[in-house]
Amino acid sequence: MTQWKWQTASCLRSTEPIPEKFGKCCRVAISPLIWRIPILVWAMSILSWSVAFFWGPLGMFFLYMTHWGLLLIVIESVFGIIVTVKKSRTNYMDATFGLPWYVKTYWVLYNVTIPVAFLITVFYWGILKTSGKMEKYAPNPVLDVMLHGGNSVAMLVELLLSAHPSRLMHIFQPLLFALAYLLFTVVYYFAGGHDPWGNAFIYPVIDWSKPQQTAVVVTLTALFLALMHLVVVAVAATRDAISRRFRNTTGIYNDGFGDES
Repeated sequence: MTQWKWQTASCLRSTEPIPEKFGKCCRVAISPLIWRIPILVWAMSILSWSVAFFWGPLGMFFLYMTHWGLLLIVIESVFGIIVTVKKSRTNYMDATFGLPWYVKTYWVLYNVTIPVAFLITVFYWGILKTSGKMEKYAPNPVLDVMLHGGNSVAMLVELLLSAHPSRLMHIFQPLLFALAYLLFTVVYYFAGGHDPWGNAFIYPVIDWSKPQQTAVVVTLTALFLALMHLVVVAVAATRDAISRRFRNTTGIYNDGFGDES
């Protein structure tokens, strides 16, 4: 029985990263709290600022992907802090030799939040802003930059300093999140929903009264989100390779394109 448990533990360890990685910095012996707490404070401040300067009824605040992404940063940061604090107090390998639920939750949030933040930035400045129909969506230019640029900067910091891996196989996680938002826009449209100015859409480029045009935008957006996940995996792999080289040890290595940790 003991031998069977040891074999099971070895198998699980070969397919999951060491739990302590989630509460470490990839380069130096500093606590992730040094960047995760400021990111949480920043995200909560921008969220409050966004509510105060929202251009429509507050009941419509979460119609927009931007605000979904900002809330994701808040939740991801909270779980990142929990994981870090737990690591400093105990070895959080659970009874099945797998990752505890709060570590798994953080990892999923991390996998979703970072590529979604990059998508929001590029989608907003590259598509929505160039459409010439977004002036009324940005009553405060500083807040506009924080929402659609600061989000990516914050998540880039998280990506560059964290020590745990990003895996290619997790590409379905950000795509499922995007699908959830897409289904929300469809249901909202067919339920007779409208934006704060009475238009039968949330974003002018995602207008379900023009299904062919919208289908093209949605498809290209999904492909770009998938590309952003690949970029995250590549950056994480490069980050860990550089970290391992400079430390000249058998330290942390991100095999994002395989199953080994």
